[in-house]
Amino acid sequence: MTELGFSIVDIIPERYAASPQLTARLCLTESTGTAIHAIALRCQVRIQPQRRGYTPEEEAGLLDLFGTRVRWPSTLKPFLWMQCSTTVQGFRGTTTVDLALPCTFDFEVAAAKYLHALRERSIPVELLFSGTVFTKGVTGFGVEPVPWDREASFQLPVATWTELMDQHFPNSGWLRLDRDVIKALAHYKSSLGLTTWEAAVEGLLAAAGDPVR
Repeated sequence: MTELGFSIVDIIPERYAASPQLTARLCLTESTGTAIHAIALRCQVRIQPQRRGYTPEEEAGLLDLFGTRVRWPSTLKPFLWMQCSTTVQGFRGTTTVDLALPCTFDFEVAAAKYLHALRERSIPVELLFSGTVFTKGVTGFGVEPVPWDREASFQLPVATWTELMDQHFPNSGWLRLDRDVIKALAHYKSSLGLTTWEAAVEGLLAAAGDPVR
């Protein structure tokens, strides 16, 4: 049996990706000396929100997700960010591999809403690994699973996430709306002679007593 260990060297924005993507540089270690032919690696990335503190400004942005601060002991729980996979080429001893982490800025996704609310420090993330290991067997290839308890933690700087979003959505974001809402908003915009969607939304916010600051 192989004995695999995982650690995270770094997580960086992928500058030349067509859509937002972080790249995790993983270090894999096999401690028994067995030659690994390949690994079909799967990974579940989870955010651990209970492992950091929050400023009053961040608290306001987390209201939809976790409620008021008095409820946090029961609501501030780990949650799934994404699932991804890669293929690790053959090695013996230690190797490194890049794992693509595709990201979204869709505010209907809990992780995007959480990350948008953060202003400083770091994001506690945990990578849980699974998959299939291919080795040399008695009659050819040997096959065994990646043990279910393989995992690695990392403190992802908030600045890294901000840099990634600024690359693809500089000073902007997007929301998905029902078609009837878009139609009504378009009518409101054109009826007042407004030139941008931002102006239409700002007008509605001002009328509601919550102007853009």
